[in-house]
Amino acid sequence: MTISSKPRVLIAGRVHPHVRERVEAQFDAVSIDAADARLVAAEIADTVRAVAGVFTAGAEFIDALPRLEIIAGFGVGYDGIAAAHAASRGVIVTNTPDVLSDEVADATIALLINTLRELPAAERYLREGRWRKDGPYPLSRLTLRGRKVGIYGLGRIGLAVAERLEGFGVSIAYHSRNRRDDVDYAYAPSLLELARQVDTLIVIVPGGASTEKTVNADILQALGPDGVVINVGRGSTIDCDALAAALKDGTTAAAGLDVFPEEPNVPQALLDLPNISLLPHLASASVATRDAMADLAVDNLVSWFGDGRPLTPVPECAGLLKRR
Repeated sequence: MTISSKPRVLIAGRVHPHVRERVEAQFDAVSIDAADARLVAAEIADTVRAVAGVFTAGAEFIDALPRLEIIAGFGVGYDGIAAAHAASRGVIVTNTPDVLSDEVADATIALLINTLRELPAAERYLREGRWRKDGPYPLSRLTLRGRKVGIYGLGRIGLAVAERLEGFGVSIAYHSRNRRDDVDYAYAPSLLELARQVDTLIVIVPGGASTEKTVNADILQALGPDGVVINVGRGSTIDCDALAAALKDGTTAAAGLDVFPEEPNVPQALLDLPNISLLPHLASASVATRDAMADLAVDNLVSWFGDGRPLTPVPECAGLLKRR
Protein backbone atom coordinates (compact mmCIF):
# COMPACT_ATOMS: atom_id res chain seq x y z
CA MET A 1 0.00 0.00 0.00
CA THR A 2 1.31 3.46 -0.87
CA ILE A 3 0.07 6.60 0.85
CA SER A 4 -1.13 8.94 -1.88
CA SER A 5 -0.88 12.19 0.09
CA LYS A 6 2.71 11.44 1.16
CA PRO A 7 2.80 12.63 4.78
CA ARG A 8 6.25 13.66 5.89
CA VAL A 9 7.88 11.08 8.16
CA LEU A 10 11.07 11.70 10.11
CA ILE A 11 13.72 9.00 10.41
CA ALA A 12 15.68 9.97 13.52
CA GLY A 13 19.04 8.26 13.90
CA ARG A 14 19.80 4.66 13.09
CA VAL A 15 16.77 2.59 12.21
CA HIS A 16 16.36 -0.92 10.87
CA PRO A 17 17.14 -0.87 7.12
CA HIS A 18 13.72 -2.30 6.28
CA VAL A 19 12.07 0.57 8.15
CA ARG A 20 14.05 3.07 6.12
CA GLU A 21 13.35 1.24 2.86
CA ARG A 22 9.61 1.20 3.39
CA VAL A 23 9.35 4.73 4.76
CA GLU A 24 11.31 6.15 1.83
CA ALA A 25 9.12 4.20 -0.62
CA GLN A 26 5.75 5.06 0.90
CA PHE A 27 6.14 8.47 2.52
CA ASP A 28 7.92 11.78 2.14
CA ALA A 29 10.94 10.80 4.22
CA VAL A 30 13.42 13.13 5.89
CA SER A 31 16.33 12.11 8.12
CA ILE A 32 18.38 13.50 11.01
CA ASP A 33 21.27 11.88 12.86
CA ALA A 34 19.52 11.34 16.19
CA ALA A 35 16.24 11.92 18.05
CA ASP A 36 17.62 15.21 19.34
CA ALA A 37 15.61 18.43 19.48
CA ARG A 38 18.74 20.41 18.59
CA LEU A 39 18.81 18.72 15.19
CA VAL A 40 15.23 19.64 14.30
CA ALA A 41 15.46 22.47 11.78
CA ALA A 42 12.50 24.79 11.27
CA GLU A 43 11.57 23.15 7.96
CA ILE A 44 11.36 19.76 9.68
CA ALA A 45 9.43 21.12 12.65
CA ASP A 46 6.87 22.73 10.34
CA THR A 47 6.23 19.66 8.20
CA VAL A 48 6.89 16.37 10.02
CA ARG A 49 3.79 14.42 11.04
CA ALA A 50 5.38 11.13 12.13
CA VAL A 51 8.58 9.63 13.51
CA ALA A 52 9.50 6.14 12.32
CA GLY A 53 11.13 3.12 13.93
CA VAL A 54 12.79 4.72 16.95
CA PHE A 55 13.97 3.31 20.29
CA THR A 56 14.07 6.72 22.01
CA ALA A 57 12.08 9.92 21.79
CA GLY A 58 12.26 12.24 24.78
CA ALA A 59 9.86 15.00 25.75
CA GLU A 60 12.06 17.77 24.38
CA PHE A 61 12.33 16.04 21.02
CA ILE A 62 8.57 15.51 20.89
CA ASP A 63 7.93 19.16 21.73
CA ALA A 64 10.23 20.23 18.90
CA LEU A 65 7.74 18.72 16.41
CA PRO A 66 4.49 20.71 16.78
CA ARG A 67 2.72 18.89 13.89
CA LEU A 68 3.65 15.44 15.16
CA GLU A 69 0.80 12.90 15.17
CA ILE A 70 2.42 9.52 15.73
CA ILE A 71 5.68 7.92 16.89
CA ALA A 72 6.22 4.40 15.56
CA GLY A 73 8.49 2.68 18.05
CA PHE A 74 10.68 -0.28 17.17
CA GLY A 75 10.48 -2.99 19.82
CA VAL A 76 7.99 -4.23 22.37
CA GLY A 77 9.67 -2.15 25.09
CA TYR A 78 9.22 1.59 24.73
CA ASP A 79 10.64 2.97 27.97
CA GLY A 80 12.97 5.17 25.90
CA ILE A 81 9.95 6.98 24.45
CA ALA A 82 8.18 9.58 26.58
CA ALA A 83 4.80 7.99 25.89
CA ALA A 84 2.82 9.75 28.62
CA HIS A 85 4.18 13.11 27.51
CA ALA A 86 3.38 12.26 23.90
CA ALA A 87 -0.18 11.37 24.86
CA SER A 88 -0.53 14.69 26.71
CA ARG A 89 0.37 16.35 23.42
CA GLY A 90 -2.18 14.26 21.53
CA VAL A 91 0.56 12.16 19.89
CA ILE A 92 0.02 8.42 19.41
CA VAL A 93 2.89 6.06 20.30
CA THR A 94 3.03 2.52 18.92
CA ASN A 95 5.30 -0.45 19.59
CA THR A 96 5.85 -3.86 17.98
CA PRO A 97 4.45 -6.58 20.28
CA ASP A 98 3.70 -10.22 19.44
CA VAL A 99 5.90 -10.49 16.34
CA LEU A 100 9.00 -11.00 18.49
CA SER A 101 7.52 -13.01 21.37
CA ASP A 102 8.41 -16.46 20.06
CA GLU A 103 11.95 -15.51 19.07
CA VAL A 104 12.66 -13.94 22.45
CA ALA A 105 11.09 -16.87 24.28
CA ASP A 106 13.25 -19.32 22.32
CA ALA A 107 16.37 -17.32 23.16
CA THR A 108 15.37 -17.15 26.82
CA ILE A 109 15.19 -20.93 27.08
CA ALA A 110 18.52 -21.23 25.26
CA LEU A 111 20.14 -18.73 27.63
CA LEU A 112 18.74 -20.59 30.63
CA ILE A 113 20.17 -23.90 29.43
CA ASN A 114 23.49 -22.28 28.49
CA THR A 115 23.72 -20.85 32.00
CA LEU A 116 22.85 -24.08 33.79
CA ARG A 117 24.81 -26.52 31.64
CA GLU A 118 27.76 -24.21 30.75
CA LEU A 119 27.47 -24.99 27.04
CA PRO A 120 29.47 -21.98 25.77
CA ALA A 121 32.34 -22.85 28.14
CA ALA A 122 32.18 -26.49 27.06
CA GLU A 123 32.45 -25.50 23.40
CA ARG A 124 35.47 -23.31 24.15
CA TYR A 125 37.01 -26.29 25.99
CA LEU A 126 36.62 -28.41 22.86
CA ARG A 127 37.89 -25.74 20.45
CA GLU A 128 40.97 -25.16 22.59
CA GLY A 129 41.87 -28.84 22.29
CA ARG A 130 41.39 -29.48 25.99
CA TRP A 131 39.02 -32.44 25.50
CA ARG A 132 41.82 -34.28 23.75
CA LYS A 133 44.50 -33.04 26.15
CA ASP A 134 42.72 -32.94 29.52
CA GLY A 135 39.83 -35.36 29.09
CA PRO A 136 36.06 -34.78 29.33
CA TYR A 137 34.68 -31.40 30.30
CA PRO A 138 33.82 -31.31 34.03
CA LEU A 139 30.27 -32.25 34.98
CA SER A 140 27.97 -29.23 35.27
CA ARG A 141 26.96 -28.58 38.87
CA LEU A 142 23.60 -27.13 37.87
CA THR A 143 20.72 -28.66 35.94
CA LEU A 144 17.21 -27.73 34.85
CA ARG A 145 15.90 -30.92 36.42
CA GLY A 146 13.68 -30.25 39.43
CA ARG A 147 13.95 -26.49 39.27
CA LYS A 148 11.33 -24.07 40.48
CA VAL A 149 11.09 -21.25 37.97
CA GLY A 150 9.70 -17.82 38.73
CA ILE A 151 8.81 -15.45 35.91
CA TYR A 152 8.99 -11.76 36.73
CA GLY A 153 6.62 -10.27 34.17
CA LEU A 154 4.01 -12.60 32.68
CA GLY A 155 3.13 -10.56 29.62
CA ARG A 156 3.19 -11.81 26.04
CA ILE A 157 6.84 -12.88 26.14
CA GLY A 158 6.66 -14.18 29.69
CA LEU A 159 3.70 -16.34 28.79
CA ALA A 160 5.52 -17.71 25.74
CA VAL A 161 8.48 -18.58 27.99
CA ALA A 162 6.19 -20.28 30.51
CA GLU A 163 4.55 -22.37 27.81
CA ARG A 164 7.97 -23.60 26.66
CA LEU A 165 9.04 -24.36 30.22
CA GLU A 166 6.04 -26.62 30.72
CA GLY A 167 7.68 -29.14 28.40
CA PHE A 168 10.66 -29.40 30.75
CA GLY A 169 8.53 -30.49 33.70
CA VAL A 170 9.56 -27.65 36.00
CA SER A 171 7.23 -25.87 38.40
CA ILE A 172 6.27 -22.34 37.35
CA ALA A 173 5.23 -19.30 39.38
CA TYR A 174 5.09 -15.62 38.49
CA HIS A 175 4.85 -12.06 39.69
CA SER A 176 3.36 -9.27 37.56
CA ARG A 177 1.65 -5.99 38.28
CA ASN A 178 -1.67 -7.79 37.92
CA ARG A 179 -2.69 -11.36 38.55
CA ARG A 180 -3.80 -13.20 35.40
CA ASP A 181 -7.06 -15.15 35.39
CA ASP A 182 -6.18 -17.15 32.26
CA VAL A 183 -3.30 -19.24 33.68
CA ASP A 184 -2.92 -21.83 36.44
CA TYR A 185 0.64 -20.84 37.44
CA ALA A 186 1.13 -19.89 41.07
CA TYR A 187 0.97 -16.13 41.63
CA ALA A 188 3.26 -14.32 44.06
CA PRO A 189 2.00 -10.91 45.28
CA SER A 190 5.52 -9.46 45.38
CA LEU A 191 8.85 -10.06 43.72
CA LEU A 192 10.41 -10.91 47.08
CA GLU A 193 7.75 -13.52 47.76
CA LEU A 194 8.34 -14.99 44.30
CA ALA A 195 12.09 -15.19 44.97
CA ARG A 196 11.42 -17.02 48.23
CA GLN A 197 9.31 -19.61 46.41
CA VAL A 198 11.68 -20.38 43.51
CA ASP A 199 15.34 -20.99 42.71
CA THR A 200 15.32 -19.67 39.14
CA LEU A 201 14.21 -16.14 38.28
CA ILE A 202 13.50 -15.13 34.67
CA VAL A 203 13.18 -11.37 34.30
CA ILE A 204 11.02 -10.04 31.45
CA VAL A 205 9.64 -6.74 32.69
CA PRO A 206 9.83 -3.34 30.98
CA GLY A 207 12.37 -0.74 32.02
CA GLY A 208 11.58 2.49 33.82
CA ALA A 209 11.49 3.84 37.35
CA SER A 210 9.04 1.23 38.63
CA THR A 211 11.36 -1.69 37.83
CA GLU A 212 14.81 -0.11 38.15
CA LYS A 213 17.14 -2.32 40.23
CA THR A 214 14.19 -4.29 41.60
CA VAL A 215 16.32 -7.44 41.33
CA ASN A 216 18.62 -6.43 44.17
CA ALA A 217 20.64 -8.02 46.96
CA ASP A 218 17.50 -8.97 48.92
CA ILE A 219 16.00 -10.78 45.93
CA LEU A 220 19.25 -12.60 45.20
CA GLN A 221 19.54 -13.67 48.83
CA ALA A 222 15.97 -14.98 48.78
CA LEU A 223 16.67 -17.17 45.73
CA GLY A 224 19.21 -19.13 47.75
CA PRO A 225 22.68 -20.51 46.95
CA ASP A 226 21.39 -22.57 44.00
CA GLY A 227 19.67 -19.50 42.60
CA VAL A 228 19.91 -18.59 38.93
CA VAL A 229 18.91 -15.26 37.35
CA ILE A 230 18.08 -14.83 33.66
CA ASN A 231 17.35 -11.36 32.23
CA VAL A 232 15.98 -10.75 28.74
CA GLY A 233 13.92 -7.68 29.64
CA ARG A 234 15.80 -4.47 30.38
CA GLY A 235 19.27 -4.11 31.86
CA SER A 236 18.10 -1.46 34.33
CA THR A 237 16.00 -4.04 36.19
CA ILE A 238 19.01 -5.72 37.82
CA ASP A 239 21.38 -4.15 40.30
CA CYS A 240 24.56 -5.27 38.51
CA ASP A 241 26.82 -4.48 41.48
CA ALA A 242 24.69 -6.64 43.74
CA LEU A 243 24.56 -9.42 41.16
CA ALA A 244 28.33 -9.42 40.65
CA ALA A 245 28.89 -9.61 44.41
CA ALA A 246 26.35 -12.41 44.82
CA LEU A 247 27.88 -14.45 42.00
CA LYS A 248 31.36 -13.94 43.40
CA ASP A 249 30.61 -14.91 47.01
CA GLY A 250 28.23 -17.79 46.25
CA THR A 251 25.01 -16.10 47.30
CA THR A 252 23.80 -16.79 43.74
CA ALA A 253 24.92 -19.80 41.71
CA ALA A 254 24.78 -18.43 38.17
CA ALA A 255 23.23 -15.85 35.86
CA GLY A 256 22.50 -15.32 32.20
CA LEU A 257 22.07 -11.81 30.81
CA ASP A 258 21.07 -10.57 27.36
CA VAL A 259 20.61 -6.94 28.43
CA PHE A 260 22.65 -4.39 30.39
CA PRO A 261 22.07 -0.92 31.90
CA GLU A 262 24.43 1.02 29.58
CA GLU A 263 24.67 -0.97 26.36
CA PRO A 264 26.94 -1.79 24.68
CA ASN A 265 29.06 -1.36 27.80
CA VAL A 266 29.08 -4.44 30.04
CA PRO A 267 30.33 -4.03 33.63
CA GLN A 268 33.84 -5.47 34.00
CA ALA A 269 32.79 -7.08 37.27
CA LEU A 270 30.41 -9.29 35.28
CA LEU A 271 32.89 -10.02 32.49
CA ASP A 272 35.39 -11.29 35.04
CA LEU A 273 33.06 -13.96 36.46
CA PRO A 274 33.04 -17.59 35.28
CA ASN A 275 29.50 -18.38 36.40
CA ILE A 276 27.62 -16.00 34.09
CA SER A 277 26.52 -16.33 30.48
CA LEU A 278 26.52 -13.02 28.58
CA LEU A 279 24.85 -12.21 25.25
CA PRO A 280 24.90 -8.91 23.28
CA HIS A 281 21.15 -8.10 23.39
CA LEU A 282 20.21 -10.55 20.66
CA ALA A 283 17.05 -12.28 21.91
CA SER A 284 14.96 -10.98 19.00
CA ALA A 285 17.89 -10.65 16.61
CA SER A 286 17.02 -12.88 13.68
CA VAL A 287 16.51 -11.50 10.19
CA ALA A 288 12.93 -12.78 10.03
CA THR A 289 11.88 -11.34 13.39
CA ARG A 290 13.55 -7.96 12.98
CA ASP A 291 11.98 -7.62 9.50
CA ALA A 292 8.58 -8.44 11.02
CA MET A 293 9.15 -5.78 13.68
CA ALA A 294 10.11 -3.27 10.99
CA ASP A 295 7.00 -4.09 8.99
CA LEU A 296 4.75 -3.63 12.01
CA ALA A 297 6.39 -0.30 12.87
CA VAL A 298 5.73 1.02 9.36
CA ASP A 299 2.30 -0.64 9.10
CA ASN A 300 1.29 1.44 12.12
CA LEU A 301 2.08 4.57 10.10
CA VAL A 302 0.26 3.24 7.05
CA SER A 303 -2.82 2.44 9.11
CA TRP A 304 -2.74 5.78 10.89
CA PHE A 305 -2.51 7.87 7.76
CA GLY A 306 -4.82 5.54 5.85
CA ASP A 307 -7.77 5.25 8.24
CA GLY A 308 -6.77 7.03 11.44
CA ARG A 309 -6.30 3.86 13.52
CA PRO A 310 -2.89 2.64 14.68
CA LEU A 311 -2.47 -1.14 14.84
CA THR A 312 -0.58 -1.48 18.13
CA PRO A 313 -0.87 1.68 20.26
CA VAL A 314 0.70 1.62 23.72
CA PRO A 315 -1.61 1.82 26.76
CA GLU A 316 -0.72 5.44 27.53
CA CYS A 317 -2.52 6.44 24.33
CA ALA A 318 -5.79 4.61 24.97
CA GLY A 319 -7.57 7.82 25.96
CA LEU A 320 -6.64 9.47 22.66
CA LEU A 321 -8.19 6.65 20.66
CA LYS A 322 -11.44 6.79 22.64
CA ARG A 323 -11.80 10.45 21.75
CA ARG A 324 -11.47 9.84 18.02
